[in-house]
Amino acid sequence: MASTAPPPTPELLDLTMDNITPNTIRINAQCPDARLRYLMERLVTHLHDLARETRLSTAEWTAAIQFLTRTGQTCSAVRQEFILLSDVLGLSLLVDAVNHPKPASCTEGSVLGPFHTHDAPVVAAGARLSADPAGEPLLVLCAVRDRAGRPIADVKVDIWETDASGHYDVQHEGRDGPSERGVMRSGEDGGFWFRAIVPVSYPIPTDGPVGQLLQMLGRHPWRPAHMHFMLEKPGWDHLVTAVYVRGDPYEKTDAVFGVKQSLIVDLEPIDDATAAQYGVSLDTKVLRQEFVLASEKETAELRDKNAVEALKSLGLNMKLVDHLPVPDLD
Repeated sequence: MASTAPPPTPELLDLTMDNITPNTIRINAQCPDARLRYLMERLVTHLHDLARETRLSTAEWTAAIQFLTRTGQTCSAVRQEFILLSDVLGLSLLVDAVNHPKPASCTEGSVLGPFHTHDAPVVAAGARLSADPAGEPLLVLCAVRDRAGRPIADVKVDIWETDASGHYDVQHEGRDGPSERGVMRSGEDGGFWFRAIVPVSYPIPTDGPVGQLLQMLGRHPWRPAHMHFMLEKPGWDHLVTAVYVRGDPYEKTDAVFGVKQSLIVDLEPIDDATAAQYGVSLDTKVLRQEFVLASEKETAELRDKNAVEALKSLGLNMKLVDHLPVPDLD
């Protein structure tokens, strides 16, 4: 069988340490997708600069490859070690901040984390999300509103937290179904409520490569007590956030950089009237939280504005295509 001729390819220059970067970029420049071409150009540039600036040794690069290999091998259907790596490097929070900037008064985002699942049960208002008898009972009263204070109905709200031992359900051997999780919808008044347990602080998994990395860096693996929320409705900016219990010892040193001042909440003791209204015991704590959403249009406009200003400050000649920067070659 006759071999097919390869497509036209830029000829490589005599390869040296100094010109390997432009050579790699020239080869990748054949990519027809302008955004992918730009991403690869910047990736190659920064990676090569890292190697040159640090005089990266072969042993160090081999160790890095082995670390990434182990990270992938640790991933499973219920454990995402690469998300955990992104979290501890601060990258997850950065990407969220770039893509979901919040107009004034809107609820800020936080990290998704590696323990969200897609099998949480759909539950009605007032549902009990945790059956852990060791957990301290918590009544959670929430509302979803726009920036003008108007209620937003029929928002899909995904909620998850750990059990009283500080473990998510997927961390337990023999997990036979979801717990400490639920999906519900906001009502016509924008409200939703449920029963849960008071969140506790916990360490991220330390038995994998990310935990080993933290140990080598002299960092602790602990996260402050929190509860995750994800809110979705067409026309509104997707919100991934969490609320953090005030006074937690790890409030200011979260291993995954998720805490923001606006997301720190107080748990209140319950009063007789509230306990009677919601049918809970007097030893229950109360969490009250209002989520303020931005529209997709508001977020897109702010994201574009931030992008243009950032690119100008870097002296880059760029344009936005589908809200993403690419080189402006016109």
